[in-house]
Amino acid sequence: MRSRYSAYVLGASDYLRATWAPHTCPADLDADPDAPDAPRWLGLQIKRFASQDDSHAEVEFIARYKVGGRAHRLHELSRFLRGDDGRWRYVDGDLSDT
Repeated sequence: MRSRYSAYVLGASDYLRATWAPHTCPADLDADPDAPDAPRWLGLQIKRFASQDDSHAEVEFIARYKVGGRAHRLHELSRFLRGDDGRWRYVDGDLSDT
């Protein structure tokens, strides 16, 4: 999770694609930190990690960012799958209002 957050901060779209499950990865993924409306990431807090078995895991996190001078929080429960190569890949997540 931390490496994916860092990839968003740096705009490393190739890394994000490589760590995203192919069946859920969006075609138009663009994490350009220099885009005019791009978020300015401020920090990541991992709230909880839960491994359901050897191939499924969940990570709850809060990422803080600013857009247009206004602060926001992204609170998500993310789901990951471990591939045959042993690497974890992001599948999807549920956003929370809290």
